[in-house]
Amino acid sequence: MTGVQEARPRGARRWAIDLRPLGVPAFRRMWLGNTLAMFGFQVTAVAVPVEMYALTEDSFWVGLLGVAGFVPLLVFGLWGGAVADARDRRRVLLGGSALLWASMLGLLVHAVSGVGSPVLLLALVTVHSIAFAISSPARSAILPRLLPPELVPAGTTLNYTTFTAASVVGPLAAGLILAVFGTERGLPVAYAVDAVLFTGLVVATLRLPAMPPEPPADGEARRGGLAGIVDGFRYLATTPVLLLSFAIDLIAMILAMPRALFPEVAQERFGGGAAVGWLFSAIAIGAMLGGLTSGWIGRMRRQGLGLVVAVVGWGLAVAAAGLARQLWLMVLLLAVAGAADLVSAVLRQSMLLVYAPDRMRGRLQGVNTVVVAGGPRLGDLRAGATAAGLGTGVAWVGGGLLSAVLALGLALAFPALVRYRAAAGSSGERS
Repeated sequence: MTGVQEARPRGARRWAIDLRPLGVPAFRRMWLGNTLAMFGFQVTAVAVPVEMYALTEDSFWVGLLGVAGFVPLLVFGLWGGAVADARDRRRVLLGGSALLWASMLGLLVHAVSGVGSPVLLLALVTVHSIAFAISSPARSAILPRLLPPELVPAGTTLNYTTFTAASVVGPLAAGLILAVFGTERGLPVAYAVDAVLFTGLVVATLRLPAMPPEPPADGEARRGGLAGIVDGFRYLATTPVLLLSFAIDLIAMILAMPRALFPEVAQERFGGGAAVGWLFSAIAIGAMLGGLTSGWIGRMRRQGLGLVVAVVGWGLAVAAAGLARQLWLMVLLLAVAGAADLVSAVLRQSMLLVYAPDRMRGRLQGVNTVVVAGGPRLGDLRAGATAAGLGTGVAWVGGGLLSAVLALGLALAFPALVRYRAAAGSSGERS
Protein backbone atom coordinates (compact mmCIF):
# COMPACT_ATOMS: atom_id res chain seq x y z
CA MET A 1 0.00 0.00 0.00
CA THR A 2 1.50 3.28 -1.09
CA GLY A 3 1.74 6.16 1.37
CA VAL A 4 -0.44 9.17 0.67
CA GLN A 5 -0.02 12.69 1.91
CA GLU A 6 -2.45 13.39 4.70
CA ALA A 7 -2.60 17.18 4.33
CA ARG A 8 -5.64 18.60 2.58
CA PRO A 9 -6.13 22.15 1.26
CA ARG A 10 -7.96 24.62 3.44
CA GLY A 11 -10.99 26.68 2.53
CA ALA A 12 -13.51 25.86 -0.15
CA ARG A 13 -11.41 23.03 -1.58
CA ARG A 14 -11.97 21.08 1.64
CA TRP A 15 -15.51 20.53 0.37
CA ALA A 16 -14.40 19.22 -3.00
CA ILE A 17 -14.28 15.47 -3.53
CA ASP A 18 -11.25 13.92 -1.81
CA LEU A 19 -8.83 12.76 -4.51
CA ARG A 20 -6.09 11.47 -2.21
CA PRO A 21 -6.90 7.79 -2.91
CA LEU A 22 -5.89 8.38 -6.54
CA GLY A 23 -2.34 8.80 -5.25
CA VAL A 24 -2.28 5.03 -4.64
CA PRO A 25 -1.38 3.46 -8.02
CA ALA A 26 -3.29 0.19 -7.54
CA PHE A 27 -6.46 2.01 -6.47
CA ARG A 28 -6.06 4.52 -9.30
CA ARG A 29 -5.90 1.74 -11.89
CA MET A 30 -8.90 -0.06 -10.42
CA TRP A 31 -10.89 3.19 -10.17
CA LEU A 32 -10.22 4.05 -13.80
CA GLY A 33 -11.03 0.50 -14.91
CA ASN A 34 -14.25 0.50 -12.90
CA THR A 35 -15.22 3.90 -14.31
CA LEU A 36 -14.83 2.69 -17.90
CA ALA A 37 -16.62 -0.57 -17.12
CA MET A 38 -19.56 1.15 -15.42
CA PHE A 39 -20.02 3.46 -18.40
CA GLY A 40 -20.11 0.43 -20.70
CA PHE A 41 -22.54 -1.39 -18.39
CA GLN A 42 -24.95 1.55 -18.56
CA VAL A 43 -24.80 1.56 -22.36
CA THR A 44 -25.68 -2.14 -22.39
CA ALA A 45 -28.42 -1.60 -19.79
CA VAL A 46 -30.23 0.55 -22.36
CA ALA A 47 -29.36 -1.55 -25.40
CA VAL A 48 -30.68 -4.86 -24.02
CA PRO A 49 -34.30 -3.75 -23.35
CA VAL A 50 -34.33 -1.89 -26.67
CA GLU A 51 -33.28 -5.08 -28.44
CA MET A 52 -35.81 -7.18 -26.54
CA TYR A 53 -38.67 -4.85 -27.45
CA ALA A 54 -37.50 -4.72 -31.06
CA LEU A 55 -37.58 -8.54 -31.18
CA THR A 56 -40.93 -9.08 -29.43
CA GLU A 57 -42.83 -5.76 -29.47
CA ASP A 58 -44.09 -6.89 -26.05
CA SER A 59 -43.31 -5.15 -22.74
CA PHE A 60 -43.87 -8.44 -20.91
CA TRP A 61 -40.64 -9.80 -22.41
CA VAL A 62 -38.88 -6.59 -21.45
CA GLY A 63 -40.11 -7.11 -17.89
CA LEU A 64 -38.66 -10.62 -17.87
CA LEU A 65 -35.21 -9.06 -18.22
CA GLY A 66 -35.60 -7.81 -14.64
CA VAL A 67 -36.22 -11.35 -13.42
CA ALA A 68 -33.30 -12.69 -15.45
CA GLY A 69 -31.06 -10.05 -13.87
CA PHE A 70 -32.22 -10.13 -10.25
CA VAL A 71 -32.55 -13.85 -9.45
CA PRO A 72 -28.88 -14.61 -10.27
CA LEU A 73 -27.82 -11.62 -8.16
CA LEU A 74 -29.79 -12.99 -5.22
CA VAL A 75 -28.27 -16.45 -5.45
CA PHE A 76 -24.76 -15.91 -6.79
CA GLY A 77 -24.13 -12.65 -4.93
CA LEU A 78 -24.14 -14.56 -1.64
CA TRP A 79 -22.11 -17.44 -3.09
CA GLY A 80 -19.63 -15.06 -4.71
CA GLY A 81 -19.09 -13.37 -1.36
CA ALA A 82 -18.29 -16.69 0.31
CA VAL A 83 -15.86 -17.60 -2.47
CA ALA A 84 -14.16 -14.19 -2.17
CA ASP A 85 -13.41 -14.96 1.50
CA ALA A 86 -12.14 -18.47 0.82
CA ARG A 87 -10.01 -17.87 -2.31
CA ASP A 88 -7.54 -15.35 -3.68
CA ARG A 89 -9.75 -12.33 -4.42
CA ARG A 90 -7.71 -11.35 -7.45
CA ARG A 91 -8.36 -14.75 -9.01
CA VAL A 92 -12.05 -14.61 -8.15
CA LEU A 93 -12.31 -11.19 -9.75
CA LEU A 94 -10.47 -12.39 -12.86
CA GLY A 95 -12.74 -15.43 -13.16
CA GLY A 96 -15.89 -13.35 -12.83
CA SER A 97 -14.51 -10.77 -15.26
CA ALA A 98 -13.75 -13.46 -17.84
CA LEU A 99 -17.35 -14.68 -17.64
CA LEU A 100 -18.61 -11.09 -17.87
CA TRP A 101 -16.54 -10.51 -20.97
CA ALA A 102 -17.84 -13.73 -22.52
CA SER A 103 -21.44 -12.63 -21.93
CA MET A 104 -20.71 -9.24 -23.53
CA LEU A 105 -19.23 -10.92 -26.58
CA GLY A 106 -22.29 -13.20 -26.64
CA LEU A 107 -24.58 -10.17 -26.76
CA LEU A 108 -22.47 -8.70 -29.56
CA VAL A 109 -22.53 -11.92 -31.61
CA HIS A 110 -26.27 -12.30 -31.05
CA ALA A 111 -26.92 -8.78 -32.34
CA VAL A 112 -24.54 -9.09 -35.33
CA SER A 113 -25.70 -12.55 -36.41
CA GLY A 114 -29.36 -11.59 -36.59
CA VAL A 115 -30.47 -14.70 -34.67
CA GLY A 116 -33.16 -12.61 -32.98
CA SER A 117 -34.02 -15.02 -30.16
CA PRO A 118 -35.61 -13.45 -27.08
CA VAL A 119 -34.96 -16.64 -25.10
CA LEU A 120 -31.25 -16.54 -25.99
CA LEU A 121 -31.17 -12.85 -25.03
CA LEU A 122 -32.64 -13.72 -21.62
CA ALA A 123 -30.03 -16.45 -21.21
CA LEU A 124 -27.20 -14.05 -22.02
CA VAL A 125 -28.54 -11.51 -19.52
CA THR A 126 -28.69 -14.27 -16.90
CA VAL A 127 -25.05 -15.22 -17.54
CA HIS A 128 -24.06 -11.55 -17.38
CA SER A 129 -25.84 -11.17 -14.04
CA ILE A 130 -24.25 -14.35 -12.65
CA ALA A 131 -20.79 -13.09 -13.60
CA PHE A 132 -21.44 -9.67 -12.08
CA ALA A 133 -22.73 -11.29 -8.87
CA ILE A 134 -19.62 -13.46 -8.57
CA SER A 135 -17.13 -10.67 -9.18
CA SER A 136 -18.84 -7.76 -7.39
CA PRO A 137 -18.20 -8.88 -3.76
CA ALA A 138 -14.51 -9.50 -4.49
CA ARG A 139 -14.18 -6.15 -6.27
CA SER A 140 -15.65 -4.30 -3.29
CA ALA A 141 -13.83 -6.32 -0.63
CA ILE A 142 -10.36 -5.54 -2.00
CA LEU A 143 -10.68 -1.81 -1.27
CA PRO A 144 -9.29 -1.98 2.31
CA ARG A 145 -6.34 -3.96 0.91
CA LEU A 146 -5.53 -1.04 -1.41
CA LEU A 147 -6.10 1.94 0.91
CA PRO A 148 -5.39 2.80 4.56
CA PRO A 149 -8.54 2.84 6.75
CA GLU A 150 -8.75 6.64 6.90
CA LEU A 151 -8.99 6.82 3.08
CA VAL A 152 -11.64 4.12 2.66
CA PRO A 153 -14.54 6.65 2.83
CA ALA A 154 -12.84 8.82 0.19
CA GLY A 155 -12.20 5.81 -2.05
CA THR A 156 -15.78 4.65 -1.63
CA THR A 157 -17.03 8.14 -2.50
CA LEU A 158 -14.94 8.21 -5.67
CA ASN A 159 -16.39 4.85 -6.73
CA TYR A 160 -19.99 5.89 -6.03
CA THR A 161 -19.57 9.25 -7.71
CA THR A 162 -18.24 7.77 -10.94
CA PHE A 163 -21.00 5.16 -10.84
CA THR A 164 -23.68 7.84 -10.64
CA ALA A 165 -21.95 9.85 -13.35
CA ALA A 166 -21.99 6.74 -15.55
CA SER A 167 -25.70 6.31 -14.72
CA VAL A 168 -26.32 9.76 -16.18
CA VAL A 169 -23.92 9.78 -19.14
CA GLY A 170 -24.13 6.10 -20.16
CA PRO A 171 -27.83 6.06 -21.08
CA LEU A 172 -27.43 9.36 -22.93
CA ALA A 173 -24.55 7.86 -24.92
CA ALA A 174 -26.62 4.76 -25.65
CA GLY A 175 -29.46 6.92 -26.91
CA LEU A 176 -27.05 8.85 -29.13
CA ILE A 177 -25.62 5.62 -30.57
CA LEU A 178 -29.09 4.29 -31.37
CA ALA A 179 -30.16 7.63 -32.82
CA VAL A 180 -27.11 7.89 -35.11
CA PHE A 181 -26.87 4.28 -36.26
CA GLY A 182 -30.46 3.10 -35.89
CA THR A 183 -31.54 0.10 -33.85
CA GLU A 184 -30.25 -2.63 -36.16
CA ARG A 185 -26.71 -1.26 -36.50
CA GLY A 186 -26.65 0.63 -33.22
CA LEU A 187 -27.09 -2.43 -30.99
CA PRO A 188 -23.83 -4.10 -32.11
CA VAL A 189 -22.03 -0.75 -31.70
CA ALA A 190 -23.38 -0.40 -28.16
CA TYR A 191 -22.32 -3.92 -27.18
CA ALA A 192 -18.90 -3.42 -28.77
CA VAL A 193 -18.39 -0.23 -26.78
CA ASP A 194 -19.15 -2.13 -23.57
CA ALA A 195 -16.75 -4.97 -24.44
CA VAL A 196 -13.91 -2.59 -25.35
CA LEU A 197 -14.32 -0.41 -22.26
CA PHE A 198 -14.38 -3.46 -20.00
CA THR A 199 -10.82 -4.19 -21.13
CA GLY A 200 -9.63 -1.43 -18.80
CA LEU A 201 -10.96 -3.21 -15.73
CA VAL A 202 -9.43 -6.54 -16.81
CA VAL A 203 -6.02 -4.92 -17.29
CA ALA A 204 -6.25 -3.18 -13.89
CA THR A 205 -7.16 -6.48 -12.21
CA LEU A 206 -4.29 -8.30 -13.89
CA ARG A 207 -1.87 -5.77 -12.39
CA LEU A 208 -3.12 -6.34 -8.84
CA PRO A 209 -0.92 -8.36 -6.49
CA ALA A 210 -2.12 -11.70 -5.19
CA MET A 211 -4.77 -11.30 -2.48
CA PRO A 212 -5.06 -14.63 -0.65
CA PRO A 213 -7.46 -14.84 2.29
CA GLU A 214 -6.11 -13.96 5.69
CA PRO A 215 -5.58 -16.85 8.13
CA PRO A 216 -8.84 -17.79 9.87
CA ALA A 217 -9.43 -16.84 13.48
CA ASP A 218 -8.53 -19.36 16.17
CA GLY A 219 -10.75 -22.41 15.96
CA GLU A 220 -12.47 -21.20 12.80
CA ALA A 221 -12.39 -23.20 9.58
CA ARG A 222 -12.16 -21.43 6.23
CA ARG A 223 -15.29 -22.47 4.35
CA GLY A 224 -16.83 -21.47 1.05
CA GLY A 225 -20.16 -22.43 -0.50
CA LEU A 226 -23.29 -22.78 1.60
CA ALA A 227 -21.37 -23.28 4.85
CA GLY A 228 -19.48 -20.04 4.25
CA ILE A 229 -22.71 -18.18 3.51
CA VAL A 230 -24.22 -19.46 6.77
CA ASP A 231 -21.10 -18.35 8.66
CA GLY A 232 -21.49 -14.88 7.12
CA PHE A 233 -25.11 -14.57 8.20
CA ARG A 234 -24.22 -15.85 11.66
CA TYR A 235 -21.56 -13.15 11.99
CA LEU A 236 -23.95 -10.48 10.70
CA ALA A 237 -26.65 -11.53 13.19
CA THR A 238 -24.22 -10.98 16.07
CA THR A 239 -22.97 -7.61 14.79
CA PRO A 240 -25.65 -4.98 15.54
CA VAL A 241 -23.92 -2.06 13.81
CA LEU A 242 -23.71 -3.79 10.43
CA LEU A 243 -27.10 -5.45 10.73
CA LEU A 244 -28.73 -2.10 11.51
CA SER A 245 -26.92 -0.46 8.58
CA PHE A 246 -28.50 -3.00 6.22
CA ALA A 247 -31.90 -2.63 7.88
CA ILE A 248 -31.97 1.16 7.58
CA ASP A 249 -30.98 0.96 3.91
CA LEU A 250 -33.81 -1.48 3.19
CA ILE A 251 -36.25 0.86 4.94
CA ALA A 252 -35.09 3.73 2.72
CA MET A 253 -35.22 1.81 -0.55
CA ILE A 254 -38.39 -0.23 -0.04
CA LEU A 255 -40.56 2.50 1.44
CA ALA A 256 -39.30 5.65 -0.28
CA MET A 257 -38.04 4.69 -3.75
CA PRO A 258 -40.49 6.51 -6.09
CA ARG A 259 -39.21 5.63 -9.56
CA ALA A 260 -42.05 3.22 -10.43
CA LEU A 261 -44.36 6.25 -10.17
CA PHE A 262 -42.34 8.48 -12.50
CA PRO A 263 -44.15 7.60 -15.77
CA GLU A 264 -47.62 8.21 -14.31
CA VAL A 265 -46.66 11.40 -12.48
CA ALA A 266 -44.82 12.77 -15.53
CA GLN A 267 -47.90 12.20 -17.68
CA GLU A 268 -50.54 13.45 -15.23
CA ARG A 269 -48.72 16.49 -13.79
CA PHE A 270 -46.39 17.57 -16.57
CA GLY A 271 -47.97 16.29 -19.79
CA GLY A 272 -45.40 13.60 -20.51
CA GLY A 273 -42.68 14.35 -23.03
CA ALA A 274 -39.21 15.00 -21.63
CA ALA A 275 -40.50 15.19 -18.04
CA VAL A 276 -40.11 11.47 -17.43
CA GLY A 277 -36.47 11.62 -18.49
CA TRP A 278 -35.78 14.41 -16.01
CA LEU A 279 -37.45 12.46 -13.21
CA PHE A 280 -35.45 9.30 -13.91
CA SER A 281 -32.20 11.30 -14.06
CA ALA A 282 -32.79 13.57 -11.05
CA ILE A 283 -31.68 11.21 -8.25
CA ALA A 284 -28.51 10.22 -10.12
CA ILE A 285 -27.71 13.87 -10.89
CA GLY A 286 -28.07 14.77 -7.21
CA ALA A 287 -25.87 11.84 -6.18
CA MET A 288 -23.21 12.86 -8.69
CA LEU A 289 -23.20 16.48 -7.49
CA GLY A 290 -23.18 15.26 -3.89
CA GLY A 291 -20.11 13.18 -4.65
CA LEU A 292 -18.29 16.11 -6.24
CA THR A 293 -18.77 18.14 -3.02
CA SER A 294 -18.09 15.27 -0.62
CA GLY A 295 -14.70 16.19 0.85
CA TRP A 296 -16.29 16.49 4.29
CA ILE A 297 -17.51 12.87 4.39
CA GLY A 298 -14.04 11.45 4.95
CA ARG A 299 -13.59 13.70 8.00
CA MET A 300 -16.83 12.55 9.62
CA ARG A 301 -16.23 10.55 12.78
CA ARG A 302 -19.84 9.94 13.89
CA GLN A 303 -20.58 7.87 10.83
CA GLY A 304 -23.51 6.00 12.41
CA LEU A 305 -25.33 9.21 13.25
CA GLY A 306 -24.48 10.58 9.82
CA LEU A 307 -26.02 7.50 8.20
CA VAL A 308 -29.26 7.94 10.14
CA VAL A 309 -29.47 11.64 9.29
CA ALA A 310 -28.84 10.92 5.60
CA VAL A 311 -31.57 8.26 5.44
CA VAL A 312 -34.07 10.51 7.25
CA GLY A 313 -33.11 13.32 4.86
CA TRP A 314 -33.67 11.00 1.89
CA GLY A 315 -37.18 10.13 3.06
CA LEU A 316 -38.17 13.73 3.76
CA ALA A 317 -36.77 14.98 0.43
CA VAL A 318 -38.63 12.25 -1.46
CA ALA A 319 -41.86 13.12 0.37
CA ALA A 320 -41.43 16.82 -0.42
CA ALA A 321 -40.77 16.02 -4.08
CA GLY A 322 -44.03 14.09 -4.23
CA LEU A 323 -45.89 17.26 -3.24
CA ALA A 324 -44.25 19.43 -5.93
CA ARG A 325 -46.39 20.64 -8.83
CA GLN A 326 -43.60 22.26 -10.83
CA LEU A 327 -41.19 20.01 -12.73
CA TRP A 328 -38.10 22.04 -11.79
CA LEU A 329 -38.99 21.84 -8.09
CA MET A 330 -39.63 18.09 -8.21
CA VAL A 331 -36.32 17.52 -10.00
CA LEU A 332 -34.50 19.74 -7.48
CA LEU A 333 -35.96 17.88 -4.49
CA LEU A 334 -35.22 14.49 -6.04
CA ALA A 335 -31.66 15.68 -6.59
CA VAL A 336 -31.46 16.58 -2.88
CA ALA A 337 -32.68 13.06 -2.13
CA GLY A 338 -30.00 11.69 -4.45
CA ALA A 339 -27.29 13.62 -2.61
CA ALA A 340 -28.55 12.23 0.71
CA ASP A 341 -28.54 8.74 -0.80
CA LEU A 342 -24.92 9.23 -1.87
CA VAL A 343 -23.94 10.15 1.69
CA SER A 344 -25.79 7.18 3.18
CA ALA A 345 -24.32 4.76 0.64
CA VAL A 346 -20.76 5.96 1.22
CA LEU A 347 -21.07 5.84 5.01
CA ARG A 348 -22.69 2.40 5.03
CA GLN A 349 -20.11 0.93 2.66
CA SER A 350 -17.24 2.53 4.58
CA MET A 351 -18.55 1.11 7.86
CA LEU A 352 -18.95 -2.29 6.24
CA LEU A 353 -15.43 -2.35 4.82
CA VAL A 354 -13.62 -1.00 7.89
CA TYR A 355 -15.67 -2.53 10.70
CA ALA A 356 -15.80 -6.12 9.42
CA PRO A 357 -12.70 -8.32 9.64
CA ASP A 358 -11.07 -9.13 6.30
CA ARG A 359 -12.07 -12.79 6.50
CA MET A 360 -15.76 -11.73 6.41
CA ARG A 361 -15.64 -8.85 3.93
CA GLY A 362 -16.43 -10.91 0.84
CA ARG A 363 -19.53 -12.49 2.36
CA LEU A 364 -20.79 -9.18 3.71
CA GLN A 365 -20.24 -7.59 0.31
CA GLY A 366 -22.30 -10.44 -1.14
CA VAL A 367 -25.13 -9.53 1.23
CA ASN A 368 -24.60 -5.91 0.26
CA THR A 369 -24.93 -6.80 -3.43
CA VAL A 370 -28.29 -8.46 -2.75
CA VAL A 371 -29.52 -5.55 -0.61
CA VAL A 372 -28.44 -2.87 -3.08
CA ALA A 373 -29.94 -4.74 -6.03
CA GLY A 374 -33.05 -6.04 -4.29
CA GLY A 375 -34.11 -3.05 -2.18
CA PRO A 376 -34.95 -0.71 -5.08
CA ARG A 377 -36.74 -3.50 -6.96
CA LEU A 378 -38.88 -4.27 -3.91
CA GLY A 379 -39.41 -0.52 -3.65
CA ASP A 380 -40.75 -0.50 -7.21
CA LEU A 381 -43.17 -3.28 -6.32
CA ARG A 382 -44.27 -1.49 -3.14
CA ALA A 383 -44.78 1.83 -4.93
CA GLY A 384 -46.74 0.30 -7.79
CA ALA A 385 -48.98 -1.78 -5.55
CA THR A 386 -49.66 1.13 -3.17
CA ALA A 387 -50.42 3.49 -6.05
CA ALA A 388 -52.85 1.01 -7.55
CA GLY A 389 -54.76 0.75 -4.28
CA LEU A 390 -54.40 4.18 -2.67
CA GLY A 391 -53.15 6.53 -5.38
CA THR A 392 -49.77 7.98 -6.32
CA GLY A 393 -49.88 10.66 -3.61
CA VAL A 394 -50.07 8.15 -0.78
CA ALA A 395 -47.56 5.84 -2.47
CA TRP A 396 -45.01 8.62 -2.99
CA VAL A 397 -45.44 11.10 -0.13
CA GLY A 398 -46.61 8.54 2.42
CA GLY A 399 -43.74 6.21 1.58
CA GLY A 400 -41.17 8.95 2.04
CA LEU A 401 -42.59 10.06 5.38
CA LEU A 402 -42.94 6.50 6.67
CA SER A 403 -39.34 5.80 5.66
CA ALA A 404 -38.09 8.80 7.66
CA VAL A 405 -40.18 7.91 10.71
CA LEU A 406 -39.14 4.25 10.75
CA ALA A 407 -35.46 5.10 10.21
CA LEU A 408 -35.57 7.49 13.15
CA GLY A 409 -37.47 4.94 15.25
CA LEU A 410 -34.91 2.24 14.41
CA ALA A 411 -32.07 4.52 15.49
CA LEU A 412 -33.79 5.37 18.79
CA ALA A 413 -34.74 1.78 19.54
CA PHE A 414 -31.28 0.37 18.72
CA PRO A 415 -28.70 3.06 19.57
CA ALA A 416 -25.67 0.95 18.60
CA LEU A 417 -25.80 2.41 15.11
CA VAL A 418 -25.96 6.03 16.30
CA ARG A 419 -23.09 5.43 18.73
CA TYR A 420 -20.76 4.12 16.04
CA ARG A 421 -17.73 6.35 15.50
CA ALA A 422 -14.92 5.97 13.00
CA ALA A 423 -11.58 6.47 14.74
CA ALA A 424 -8.84 8.06 12.63
CA GLY A 425 -6.43 5.45 11.35
CA SER A 426 -8.31 2.56 12.94
CA SER A 427 -11.36 0.42 12.40
CA GLY A 428 -13.70 2.48 14.53
CA GLU A 429 -15.39 1.99 17.86
CA ARG A 430 -17.31 -1.25 17.96
CA SER A 431 -20.13 -0.52 20.34
